[in-house]
Amino acid sequence: MNDNIAVKVENLEKKFGEFVAVNRINFEVNKGEIFGFLGPNGAGKSTTIRMLCGIYTPTSGSGQVAGYDIVKEQHKIKEHIGYMSQRFSLYDDLTVEENIDFYSRIYNIPKNERQKRKDETIKLAGIEDFRKSLTVTLSGGWKQRLALGCAIIHQPNIIFLDEPTSGVDPITRSNFWSIIKDMASQGKTIFVTTHYMDEAENCGRMVLIYRGTMIAMGSPQEMKTKVMKNDILEITIPDAEKWTERISKLEGIKETALFGVNIHAVVYEAQKSIQAIKNLFEENGASGYSVNKILPSLEDVFVYSIENYDQEHKLK
Repeated sequence: MNDNIAVKVENLEKKFGEFVAVNRINFEVNKGEIFGFLGPNGAGKSTTIRMLCGIYTPTSGSGQVAGYDIVKEQHKIKEHIGYMSQRFSLYDDLTVEENIDFYSRIYNIPKNERQKRKDETIKLAGIEDFRKSLTVTLSGGWKQRLALGCAIIHQPNIIFLDEPTSGVDPITRSNFWSIIKDMASQGKTIFVTTHYMDEAENCGRMVLIYRGTMIAMGSPQEMKTKVMKNDILEITIPDAEKWTERISKLEGIKETALFGVNIHAVVYEAQKSIQAIKNLFEENGASGYSVNKILPSLEDVFVYSIENYDQEHKLK
């Protein structure tokens, strides 16, 4: 494997009986990058990450993490990675320090280094005031930081984060991503699964997975400019919800969706559709509206790619 590659998979597949959870996917992750693995719940994100961490054995295909084979050298992989699951693997009946001590022993941190690593972990998590507190008393955000600290106490170079910000508030999510970006700036490779499209903007590159299949890959900019084949219009109008279906029936409109208080429309030709929408509003006496072509958001790309996949495979 190329010295600059941290993770590589080829035709990776995982079946549970007849169900194909991950369908022969291929990608590489460079050392030192933040690599996003995006998709809705049940898309195959967690199954993939568990194969890469040596928890699941693939049904077929191959892969390497930190230069080790994900089928034959699972135990070696576990020594060189950090893994933080969705459920934060902490013990509520232990204090913050006791949880850190436990993981120090799990990862075989030498006794003479444990106090230093513990202090570093507590500083990273910003939980100096909670050292003696039972973990059960911590908020979700503090537990999240503690879980990350415990997952990387052995100082791995590759860190897998499975939906790390699920269930925490936006400010906590933002603070957590500051930690992730800081680790990446120090040369750590971060592999993160998420279904939050705004978070994906922090990734250098990303994969969009749906129904176990990779349906798009690239940087945030590439996803917006190359994956998206149609134009996006943003329509601002009072009572947007009641106009969504009517706009969707106009010629040249591929699909519409509410986007906050506005409407986003995927169209085949922007200028023709802008005029058609304005005509609709004028014919119905609407006022206070605007219709503009915009650069698609990652959420637009996400919805567009999934809709296309479903249409191509006649799943709707």
